[in-house]
Amino acid sequence: MHSSPPLADTVFVGGRVFTAAPAADAPIDAGVAVTAGRVTAVGPDAEISALVGPGTEVVDLAGGLLIPGFQDAHVHPVVAGVQLLRCDLSGQRSIDGYLATIAAYAAAHPDADWICGGGWSMDVFPGGTPTRGMLDAIVPDRPVLLTNRDGHGAWANTRAFERAGVDANTPDPVDGRVEREPDGYPAGTLQEGAVELVADHVPIATPEEAYQGLLLGQEYLHSLGITAWQDAMIGAFPGNPDNFDVYLRAASAETLTARVVGALWWDRERGLEQIPDIEERRRVGRVGRFNATTVKIMQDGIAENFTAAMLEPYLTKCGCATANSGLSFVDPELLTKAVCTLDGLGFQIHFHALGDRAVREALDALAAARAANGPTGGRHHLAHLQVVNPDDIPRFAELDASANIQPLWAAHEPQMDDLTIPFLGPERARQQYPFGDLLRAGARIVAGSDWSVSSPNPLWGIHVAVNRAVPSEAPGTPRKGGPAAPFLPEQALTLAQALTAYTAHSAWINHLDELTGTVEPGKFADLAVLDRDPFAGPADEIGATRVRRTYVEGRLVASND
Repeated sequence: MHSSPPLADTVFVGGRVFTAAPAADAPIDAGVAVTAGRVTAVGPDAEISALVGPGTEVVDLAGGLLIPGFQDAHVHPVVAGVQLLRCDLSGQRSIDGYLATIAAYAAAHPDADWICGGGWSMDVFPGGTPTRGMLDAIVPDRPVLLTNRDGHGAWANTRAFERAGVDANTPDPVDGRVEREPDGYPAGTLQEGAVELVADHVPIATPEEAYQGLLLGQEYLHSLGITAWQDAMIGAFPGNPDNFDVYLRAASAETLTARVVGALWWDRERGLEQIPDIEERRRVGRVGRFNATTVKIMQDGIAENFTAAMLEPYLTKCGCATANSGLSFVDPELLTKAVCTLDGLGFQIHFHALGDRAVREALDALAAARAANGPTGGRHHLAHLQVVNPDDIPRFAELDASANIQPLWAAHEPQMDDLTIPFLGPERARQQYPFGDLLRAGARIVAGSDWSVSSPNPLWGIHVAVNRAVPSEAPGTPRKGGPAAPFLPEQALTLAQALTAYTAHSAWINHLDELTGTVEPGKFADLAVLDRDPFAGPADEIGATRVRRTYVEGRLVASND
């Protein structure tokens, strides 16, 4: 005799449910009951309504869709939150808009020694490189340093260069580049490791500012239906205190309501001698909902500033080969040794691999680790994957390496069309963001945003994954001639595949799949309520979908009703 489920604390009825369980390719007509923080029943509304008692909250889905809470597999909430507290340029997409925002911030903060913040986009500026003179005209008397939205460059004024002692005689660091005027003086844009030439002189955010940044970032992510994430950079870095301590504080105080895996930063200035330090961080970095069990290795830069590591050189605007094929930040021999050691110690490895050479170097290192250690269950993943050589696509499934995609980038927009495709050439341009090929080759697809690099809205990312075009709701630089054609539409995912990547598969990559990621009895009630069922409408309207409510363990953590 089967006992009936207990009366529910909360029930969700009046819509449909996408469970994201294995083989789920469409929503089901069902309701859901939640008791003591867990899903206790999934079934017809009549059965679920029978579990309503005097204290039960009844949530009317109103024809919308209930889904597992989104999980962002690659995001930077502390950095993004601190940026929101500072001079935040992410809401603007024009030179005039940026300058007006900076001028207003400087006027509102007359006692700030430095003007810091970020969020500007390369495609807004000619050649992707803003100048110091633009900033000098509005803030001539104080140093200004503003990181771009992808975190791989920064914009500085003359006073900042003077304060940092950077001039025409300052050499470029091995891992970066100073854009220069004809006489060699810094022009205003710093790329990659060159940012630190100035950033090392900027007072870092205080621990309290970083903590408030985390809470603000978490609030925003919850409002978008995100209940868990992997922070892809845990450590100290320019302009910020060590966010490891920030997460420990939030986890200990139980103000961390999301489930978070921390990816401990691999210092590319050091070698294997840092591994004991990383092991110690893992030992003490398991508090509450925070688990620092991953190592992040940034293997290359980005294509727009020619630092993504490519198998063949970048091209000039005229289509001729240059002498530059990008940067491998970690020597491949050291990378292999590090990956073999970390894999053997039970760490998950999270690679930043954007260019096709970086992808191959990461896969080669994982192949060596597999040969040395056998299968370890590390659930390693490669993030970004802008250019993947076709020969390497089958290797993801062979090595059980997950493809961590940022789908919002897989579209025609000015940064792609003006700053990337011309310098890759037509053959490599066709190898960008090959989501469909990876899936057809058996790779597991997980998804993230890289916020603050781009919007963390999963529904916009899902829209692009399905349509290979940016939703009209997403802010961006206006295009001449109207909406762009889909970008390599043969690489599109289905809506079910994209939703699963953002839920069940990202839960798997975070080692949370036994607890979350699907809507099934026994799982934690980490859930999001959508205002409509995107499966029922046209694909080009997916991006218009909104999150109404977000729950963690059955507790409401965000409401947009």
